[in-house]
Amino acid sequence: MNDVSELTRDHLEKIRVFYEAAPTTLSRNVRSYRKWLAHYYNLIIPPGASILEIGCGSGELLGRLRAKRKVGVDLSAKQIASARARVPDAEFHVQAGETLKLSEQFDCIIISETLNYSADVQLLLDRLHGVAHAQTRLIFNFYSNLWRPILTLASWLGLRAKQPQSNWLSMADMRNLLELSDWNLLTSSSRLLIPVNFLGLDQILNRWVAPLFGWFCLTGFCVARPARPRTPNDLSTSVIIPARNEAGNIEAAVLRTPDMGSSTELIFVEGHSSDNTWEEIQRVQRDHPERKIKIMQQTGRGKGDAVRMGYAAASGDILMILDADLTMPPEELPKFFEVLEKGKAEFANGCRLVYPMDEEAMQFLNLCANKTFGIIFTWLLGQPVKDTLCGTKVLSRAHYDQIAANRAYFGDFDPFGDFDLLFGAAKLNLKIADVPIRYKERTYGSTNIHRWSHGWLLLRMVLFAARKLKFV
Repeated sequence: MNDVSELTRDHLEKIRVFYEAAPTTLSRNVRSYRKWLAHYYNLIIPPGASILEIGCGSGELLGRLRAKRKVGVDLSAKQIASARARVPDAEFHVQAGETLKLSEQFDCIIISETLNYSADVQLLLDRLHGVAHAQTRLIFNFYSNLWRPILTLASWLGLRAKQPQSNWLSMADMRNLLELSDWNLLTSSSRLLIPVNFLGLDQILNRWVAPLFGWFCLTGFCVARPARPRTPNDLSTSVIIPARNEAGNIEAAVLRTPDMGSSTELIFVEGHSSDNTWEEIQRVQRDHPERKIKIMQQTGRGKGDAVRMGYAAASGDILMILDADLTMPPEELPKFFEVLEKGKAEFANGCRLVYPMDEEAMQFLNLCANKTFGIIFTWLLGQPVKDTLCGTKVLSRAHYDQIAANRAYFGDFDPFGDFDLLFGAAKLNLKIADVPIRYKERTYGSTNIHRWSHGWLLLRMVLFAARKLKFV
């Protein structure tokens, strides 16, 4: 620990001495609490991930986590010895987070309450960059200060083991410390109204009530990603264009879509049109050999099916959806490309609700519905999303493949294709960014959206997703 300050060394030594004297056998209440924590961590950790836990103690939490590879570090040799016995398939090291020295990079880094006792939270967070890659997720939880009197009383009554003196961390403090140490906070949520088994009441309150009363919950969960800039890659692009009764817009889509990255392919998926859309797609492909154009006819039904069909045929590193009505101008697509290329976000979502739009572009009731759904989805996804109904959504092929591989979690519920991607991105804790665009009137045809029936379907989808993302 020669590379840290004397104050940090002194504090770490006090913590080490405390946990060297602490028992490694946990009470039933503590095991129940760890079980709840593991439940929420397992909802966040992707299948097959490698994980590192900072401050793993005797390994009770790490042993409950599902992961391909598990590594734990703790500054107490006694606790590490117990962890090795409890979790024989994991690897353990006697180290403190503030002095972390490992040569491996991990998909997920877990810190459960260790921040409450850290000697230097900013230093600890900064050290983690050495074991993180560009896609690493830092996941941590820490006590709410509102629970301090309750926890202190529980210790006095012998219901909770005595703990070292705790840091006063709030969510605002953590946002600031993450920013100071080059981590980008993605989501934060509060969990656990009852942290121990209590006649089944803990199951009801923690699942169905806690998401609505976050201020009163015991612990806050946060997910962050590295924020240090990365060198842009030479990426290729695939633009998927679902088209149903859009014959008048096909050639304009080809002429107006810019080249992006190392190459740009356009993929038209025609969906059972009653006009000459398919014939026009075929003609445009013949007349524009200078563009890389793939064409296909949809076998299933709905925009969602068309989008997935287009993605299956795509060869680009970045996948984009462009609605064939061209109300989202194709000239705006480079904005989305730049967001992903420069690592500013991992999922770019079009937003029509910032700039003034053409007078006939969106009816008043549709505008109200868009704003309402934006508020609901911001709460549901844990990240600000102002316009969920814009058809243009952009993500990398690698992340789409992960969403597709985990689609069973939500099921095949989305006929539009947009929400399957949004919910999947939220489940993977991808950084979502709104990209403001100028929304234009149609110049050909009429909308395929049915306000009332589709609005009711969207509301059902929101309720379904809430059960999978919030009330879990």
